Amino acid sequence: MNIRPPPYTPIPCARYSELELAIMHRRTLRLALRGGRHPGRISTLRPLDLRTRRHAEYLIGRTPAGTLRVLRLDRILRMLDGNPG
Repeated sequence: MNIRPPPYTPIPCARYSELELAIMHRRTLRLALRGGRHPGRISTLRPLDLRTRRHAEYLIGRTPAGTLRVLRLDRILRMLDGNPG
């Protein structure tokens, strides 16, 4: 059974700019994510790059454990600085 993800919903330009700044400044982020096996789950990662593929935008990042993650930008509900202060 091949389940297709819902169509991509573009994110606001301001949020995209925040992600670009986080990449440039090597800031760790805490992200609340929608969908998947654990909706609303908080993921911590250091963003590395932004990519566009198949008409959707993705964040590529590394978790504290060193795992590479690829997240569709419209799945991010909230974005918090992972290193406050």
